Amino acid sequence: MNQDYLDPKYSEGMPNMADSAFAMDFLLGIKTGIRYYAVTLTETASPELRQVLYKQMEQAIDLHSEVTELMLNKGWLYPHDVNKQIELDIKSADMALSIADMELFPIDTDRRGTFATPNI
Repeated sequence: MNQDYLDPKYSEGMPNMADSAFAMDFLLGIKTGIRYYAVTLTETASPELRQVLYKQMEQAIDLHSEVTELMLNKGWLYPHDVNKQIELDIKSADMALSIADMELFPIDTDRRGTFATPNI
């Protein structure tokens, strides 16, 4: 990976990778929420509250389906093809390691002359 992270030509494909990461994080958050709803339903004594929680859990399940469908259509998730999913995960891990190796913060942090400031 090129160390010139400010040059736009080296960011090709980055929005797509970022979108897939955001979608996966969102999907995992939805799954966690569904688990919490299920546990909470078993511990709730009020029928009215149980009905509200059940409705919210159903909405979360529908949202999970929508996000999963989006990820499948975009090619960000392969739940039925383990080899393709492993290949995608390895590619994502390699990209994360490459980004981590970049020198994002210069040693010289003097910003004088970088911005249009009056002479002092």
